[in-house]
Amino acid sequence: MPETGYPWPIETTRLDNGLRVVVSEDRTAPVVAVNLWYDVGSRHEPAGQTGFAHLFEHLMFEGSVNVAKTEHMKLIQGSGGSLNATTNPDRTNYFDTVPAEHLGLALWLEADRMGGLVPALTQETLDNQREVVKNERRQRYDNVPYGDAWLRLLPLLYPPGHPYHHATIGSMDDLNAADLATFQAFHAMYYAPNNAVLTVVGDTDADEVFGLAEKYFGRLAPRSDIPPAPDGRLVTGTGRPLRETVTGDVPAPRIYLAHRTHPFGTPDYDVLTVLATILGSGRGSRLYQRLADGARLAQPDLVGAYGVDLAHAPAPLIVTAAARPGVTAEQLEAGLTGVLDEIATGGVTDAELDRAKALLTTSWWRHLFTVDGRADTLGRYATQFGDPAKAAERLPSWLSVTADRVAAVAAEVLAPQDRVTLTYLPQQKARPEETALPPTTISPEETAR
Repeated sequence: MPETGYPWPIETTRLDNGLRVVVSEDRTAPVVAVNLWYDVGSRHEPAGQTGFAHLFEHLMFEGSVNVAKTEHMKLIQGSGGSLNATTNPDRTNYFDTVPAEHLGLALWLEADRMGGLVPALTQETLDNQREVVKNERRQRYDNVPYGDAWLRLLPLLYPPGHPYHHATIGSMDDLNAADLATFQAFHAMYYAPNNAVLTVVGDTDADEVFGLAEKYFGRLAPRSDIPPAPDGRLVTGTGRPLRETVTGDVPAPRIYLAHRTHPFGTPDYDVLTVLATILGSGRGSRLYQRLADGARLAQPDLVGAYGVDLAHAPAPLIVTAAARPGVTAEQLEAGLTGVLDEIATGGVTDAELDRAKALLTTSWWRHLFTVDGRADTLGRYATQFGDPAKAAERLPSWLSVTADRVAAVAAEVLAPQDRVTLTYLPQQKARPEETALPPTTISPEETAR
């Protein structure tokens, strides 16, 4: 397999209304993936409108001018396809995978809800989906042990007014306070063809896709006054560590350590990705070897490290572990900080570096060998970096990372004076047996279905 990072063809165009269209032909199987990235996420939300982007992720399944409520889903699934949507701080995306003969249907449906949602949006639909989001918050954050970790870490990592200060789920008070007209205005502002990238990957060609895109999306008017998101690139360090301790209904002490690093897509973040893999991916990782197998401080399935791929500010590296029975939060935190200090001062081994690169290579190709994975990746790079072909740079960048670069970035980003520490303590002594807990990874993403 060539190390270009993306060996399939890529063709692009831009419609007169500003919609960017990306096509990657692959005749391997008679299916196509349609992926529509809107450049709107929680970082774009003005004060008082937090959670709007995520709510629209739900609302856009609730009917448009020519498609009745829930019909979008029925039409795609009835054609043998699948669909979903997600929202994160940087974007909202809608995606369908269908048999190739139904490409036109998928594109028509996406165009209809891009241009036809606001006229079809009713107070009843809005109220219903507000309740859905509230229930989602209860199920994913409020009523799950450690579920609100991401909600607590963001305000510690990013100051008030920063575009990443609040989570994608948003404020229930903001959602309750806004009226129908406010939601309609938000959609009209951001869900426009010149604020979107349409990507199609699979059993089709550029001429067919460009023609269908013009047919269905070309009539939609662009928006000339889309406001840019606030600039989040500069985050002033406090010069002192920040911490929060939460005592609640959790089965064991758990620690989250977080550091601001570099934006996703930069060479330094590629180094950080390799570092996170060395630290916390799998049983061969440094954290697992030291704290689960070695000192036996951490529960084996609940120790790890990962970067959160945010593109428009210093993205966080998060290290986390849950304590084994009999281990205190203080002992666990000392173990975690010891591993971070060890890597920041002593670097990594060649064996650790090779293992990390192998894991990242496997993960990259596993993702790209699906048409939907490819469509999402090309949409991302077109939206965030202006060129879908830049996706080809990611894997070679990881593979070029040296042990010296990892050591340098580790020494820079793991400084204890800029560390955020979030500690969960159980209200009462945990049971002596190890308890199955939620997954280690925090996701900044909200999913519609």
